[in-house]
Amino acid sequence: MIKEGVFLGKRYEILGRIGSGGMADVYKGKDHKLNRYVAIKVLKSDYRSDEVFIQKFVSEAQAAAGLMHPNVVNVYDVGQDRGLYYMVMELVEGITLKDYIEKKGKLSAKETISISIQMVTGIQAAHNRHIIHRDIKPQNIIISKEGKVKVTDFGIARATTSTQTISASVMGSVHYTSPEQARGGHVDERSDIYSAGITMYEMITGHVPFDGDSTVTVALKHLQEEIVAPSEEVPDIPYSLECIILKCTQKNPEKRYSNCEELLLDLKRSLVDPDGDFVLTGGAGAVGSDRTVVMSTEEIDRIKNGQYSADDDYDDDDDYDDDYDEDEEYEDDDYDDDDYDEEDNGDYDDRRRKQDVNPDTKKIMRILMIVAAVIIAFPILFLVGNAVGIFRGPGLATTKEEEQATVPDLRGMTEDEATKALNDLGLGIKVENERVPSNEYDEGEVVSSDPSAGEKVDLHTQVSVTLSSGEEAQTTKVPNVVGKEESDAEKMLADANLKVAKDSDYSDDVEEGYVISCDPGVGEEVDEESTVKLVISLGSQPAEVPSIEGMSQSDAEAALSNAGLSGSASEEYSDSVEAGVVISQGTAAGKKVTKGTTISYTVSKGPEMTVISVPDVTGMDRNTAEKTLQQAGLTASFAGEEYNDAPAGQVFYQSVSSGTQVEEGTTVEFWVSLGEEPAPEPEQPSTDNGTGDTSGQDGSESGTDTTAQQ
Repeated sequence: MIKEGVFLGKRYEILGRIGSGGMADVYKGKDHKLNRYVAIKVLKSDYRSDEVFIQKFVSEAQAAAGLMHPNVVNVYDVGQDRGLYYMVMELVEGITLKDYIEKKGKLSAKETISISIQMVTGIQAAHNRHIIHRDIKPQNIIISKEGKVKVTDFGIARATTSTQTISASVMGSVHYTSPEQARGGHVDERSDIYSAGITMYEMITGHVPFDGDSTVTVALKHLQEEIVAPSEEVPDIPYSLECIILKCTQKNPEKRYSNCEELLLDLKRSLVDPDGDFVLTGGAGAVGSDRTVVMSTEEIDRIKNGQYSADDDYDDDDDYDDDYDEDEEYEDDDYDDDDYDEEDNGDYDDRRRKQDVNPDTKKIMRILMIVAAVIIAFPILFLVGNAVGIFRGPGLATTKEEEQATVPDLRGMTEDEATKALNDLGLGIKVENERVPSNEYDEGEVVSSDPSAGEKVDLHTQVSVTLSSGEEAQTTKVPNVVGKEESDAEKMLADANLKVAKDSDYSDDVEEGYVISCDPGVGEEVDEESTVKLVISLGSQPAEVPSIEGMSQSDAEAALSNAGLSGSASEEYSDSVEAGVVISQGTAAGKKVTKGTTISYTVSKGPEMTVISVPDVTGMDRNTAEKTLQQAGLTASFAGEEYNDAPAGQVFYQSVSSGTQVEEGTTVEFWVSLGEEPAPEPEQPSTDNGTGDTSGQDGSESGTDTTAQQ
């Protein structure tokens, strides 16, 4: 978790975490360059070590950053700072569609259509820029407090499918994934339309059409089972809306809407003519498709053995905290069910009765569907059983040659042509995510395959193909743009057939608006059309004046020095502020100033005191001296007595000379004379007899005799 106050890219301030998902944490932040609040999505540490994922994440996010639309949570910026990869997005306060459905149970038909129109409009804006979302689900649809529907997380879902290390994470959205996405096949705009159809189904019924104990179970249902018509749970659903949902969720992409424009047209017509029969289905009925997908044993094993791991579910339900206020509930007044008047309901009932003229027909259709499912399931069971040897016996023995096929030469074919050629031989196809440059094959044509042409492989084997990204890029050298003005540097790079990405930073050496550095560096050999990142100077970084009031003078000087500033102190008396403490500062705290600026401030001298001239107390006796000093407003202090030439009992010295100007209450010490020091007494003659014994011959002490004599 990132602490509050941290800056990313020297521009975005972290204000606090507002959500967390399986792949990223979301923070509320402030863009100090444009002075606006933003949402900052920061990748979790689990994904920062995967270079392939990081590269895809950055490129897809940069593409999404160019997508600006009212029905899209717009991406403003993407970057990396101190090992943190982040995406800066529009901050939307509201509620996810998933939470909204759970709150209401299920939505009315008109509300479902109106929300779907805004949702599909956002998806269409992305498709127009050739961006496929790949993870449309209610958790990625935000309803703002103003009722605006916005699609979020463009660029992230696609990045998650670009590397094997996290390919399972996309299956956190398995309830909404398209059959071709579940198979690992080719994904295009129609995959987003399928997911949008599942989302519409959940809005109108209150639950997803397929559920199970594991992601594998749900994925297989998407591949093998038909969706139950919404009218079986919501009898009053408008006929046109049901047809729209069923067309969106066809298992065969060819049976779905080919683009969002067609889907939007039908959704808008459904608002006007709820029971109109204008939805064109691509097959015999709205529910069925032209064929059921039959998976190879390898595909079934891949699903069960790791592609879809329940432990790796990716779910960004918590990307946004619910800043949703009960009193600011998403307005559905515009979607009032009363708009369907009794006359419309009457027409609808008439139309419904015509549909149900023969109730046995519905039973027959169900029986036929069950029989068809059994017929379809039998080959799958046979293939699985045959793979493990259950059905192998004398009557079912096959030769190795009959179970193999020769990989054709796919070079030069388009993806669709290669798919058809392999499928005709009973083989599958896997298109590698990374394309390679080629001067021999046009963009989108097969460059190579693995296994290669002519090799024999078992039936149902997937052949990996690599597509061309176009002609090989020519190389060029990065021109010397360092020190150039921003516009001039961009022109120089454009002339060198290079793309430009920009960042900014403060510099004391480079003037604002000029290039500080570039990556790759000047003179490096790079491919044409590659991107060169310029760092543009913001000028000298301003210093923020700290608050020094209440500090001691030494602390104030240290605080100013740490901020790159200098201080100039003055003093004045203060009755309220202790001496030595800063009373005020000349420049307000928090103001931005140029580094090196001198900040003036005032230091307290404490309360102002009365000045007194010290009187002369020498020659006075002790009591008179004390009284004289006290009457002058000073503090008298008797320091002691000493021998002195002055007469005994008189003051001969004071600590502060007479006439000196001092503050009232100052202590003055004084000393009193003991008179002249007396002469020392003469020494007594020694009675030592040379032996060190001063006693008399009779053993008595001589001192005793002397005393007696005296």
